[in-house]
Amino acid sequence: MNCKNCDTEINQNYCPNCGKAATLKRIDHHYIVHEITHLLHFEKGILYTIKQLLTMPGTAVSKFITEDRSRLVKPVVFIIVTSLVFSIISHFFHIESFVSYKDTDNRSTVDKMFKWGDVNSGYANIIIGIFIALWVKLFFRKYGYNLYEILILLCFVTGISMIIFSASALLQALTHILLMKASGIVGLAYCTWAIGDFFDKYQKSSYVKSFFAYVLGLVSFSISMILAGTIIDKLFGV
Repeated sequence: MNCKNCDTEINQNYCPNCGKAATLKRIDHHYIVHEITHLLHFEKGILYTIKQLLTMPGTAVSKFITEDRSRLVKPVVFIIVTSLVFSIISHFFHIESFVSYKDTDNRSTVDKMFKWGDVNSGYANIIIGIFIALWVKLFFRKYGYNLYEILILLCFVTGISMIIFSASALLQALTHILLMKASGIVGLAYCTWAIGDFFDKYQKSSYVKSFFAYVLGLVSFSISMILAGTIIDKLFGV
């Protein structure tokens, strides 16, 4: 038989030219499980990723960027999955988000934009990360990291904060103790520490700059959303 990809004659299990399998395995539950575990890199250790980011985030992310990208879960997948877990837990247990925008008429574009971000927290976190990354890039410009490398850092850091929020939401649902505001403070503290640890763990100024970069990023995102939504409403007379 000939390879369906490059038309080279095949007499083994794989094409000698392009390496494609001679026949595809049938899609069954084994295939689905393999695809999910491969996507999340469970075989590389999602628990290992979480442990590294909780104990030594600066070193872990630095090694991912400059040395080895096979041991940690892919950053974009990590933030989307962890955000999805938080969304599922908060909506299932009806946990009120502390980041959503409340508007009485429920018709403004600003309200709809913030509600979209609340429902699609994975994508919203990536967008927020861009705003934070710009401030981080400004405050830590002497270190020479480009914007994309900083975004990788923020994907990992924000992913861990979403795990913190998820755990708090689950505990709040089980114990009926209001924990979400406290988890917001814990999440901010973690992000401040992790970003500072990445750039220079021995300088106190590194943590001060990371705090202001993160907060200014959140504020810049919120202001941009409000301005954009207000302009849209003015233009279309909403």
